[in-house]
Amino acid sequence: MGNKETQIQAVDINQIQAIGEFGIAELMAMKESIAKKLSIPQFNLFMYQMNRMGLDPSLGHGVPILYGQDVNIRIEYEGWKSLAQKSDGYKGIYSNAIREEDEFSAETDDDGVLTKVNWKPGKPPRGKVVGSYAVAKREGHKDVIVLCDMDEFEKYAKKNPGFWKLDNGGIDPDMAKKFAATRAVKAQFDVTQVVEGNMMALNSGDGDQTAGPVRRDITAEVTEHSKPLQPEPTVVDDATKTKALKEQMKQNYAKLGITEMEDKEKHMNEFCKVKGETPTIAEITAYLKIMEMQIQEKQAAESADDELPI
Repeated sequence: MGNKETQIQAVDINQIQAIGEFGIAELMAMKESIAKKLSIPQFNLFMYQMNRMGLDPSLGHGVPILYGQDVNIRIEYEGWKSLAQKSDGYKGIYSNAIREEDEFSAETDDDGVLTKVNWKPGKPPRGKVVGSYAVAKREGHKDVIVLCDMDEFEKYAKKNPGFWKLDNGGIDPDMAKKFAATRAVKAQFDVTQVVEGNMMALNSGDGDQTAGPVRRDITAEVTEHSKPLQPEPTVVDDATKTKALKEQMKQNYAKLGITEMEDKEKHMNEFCKVKGETPTIAEITAYLKIMEMQIQEKQAAESADDELPI
C-alpha cells in the first residue's frame, strides 16, 4: 500500500511545471503553503502568471485567491513596488501615516493637483491615524503625491476590521501607509498596464509562450530521494518531505523578517513543540502552520487588497 501511495504522490508532483529559477523543493513548499487549496494545474497557472509579470510569490509579491473554480491573484504592495523599481527612472517611494498630533499641510497647483506636502510628526503620544500620504518619484516626471483620509480607510476597515483596526479602534498606520503608497505607485509608473497587459495576453492565448512554464520530468529527481519501488519507500520519502519542510521554514523566516540564527532558534523554541531530540515531520508541519498564520497576519497588514482575475 505504501508503494502505491508513494508512486501516486510522485505522479502528482511530476505535474508541477518548472518556472523561473525555482527548484522543485521551493515549488512544493509554496504549493503546500500559499496555494494549498489550488489544484496543481491551478498552481501552475498562478506561477505562470506571476512569472510573466516578473513577480515572485516567495517574496510576498502576490498570493492566489480561490473563488470556486476561479483563481484570482492578489498583488501585494511589495509586488507593486517591485514592478515600480524595474521601471525606467525609478527614484523612490515615500509614505507616512498622519496622526492627530502631527503638523500637516498640502499645496496644490491651479488645477488642484497636489504639488507639495509639509509633514512634521507630533510629540508622543501622537494620537490616532487620521490620514496618510505617499510620494512616488520618477526621473523626468513630476512627483506624484497621493493623500488619503479616514473616509477611504473606513470603507475597507468595515470589510476587514481585523486587518485595518488596532485594539484601540484606530486605523493601523502600516495599512494606511501601504494604501497611499500603492496608489502613488500605480499613478506614477506604468505598472497597472504591465499587469493587465500580461493578463490579457495570457487569457487570449497571445504572447511569447517560450517565456512561460516549461514541463520538466522530475520523476528522476523525486525517485532519487523517495525510491518508490524500493522495500522501504516510506522512510526514504520522509527525507524528501523533511527537506521540503525545512526549505519552507527558511522562506517563512525571511517573510517574518527573522534573519539572525539566534532569533530563528528562539522563535522555534517558542512555537515548535519537540518531544524528542530532533523534530518530527508532524512537529515541523505544526510549526509551519503557526508560521503561516503569523505571515498571513503580517501580509494582511501590508496588503492593499488588490486582486486581479486569472
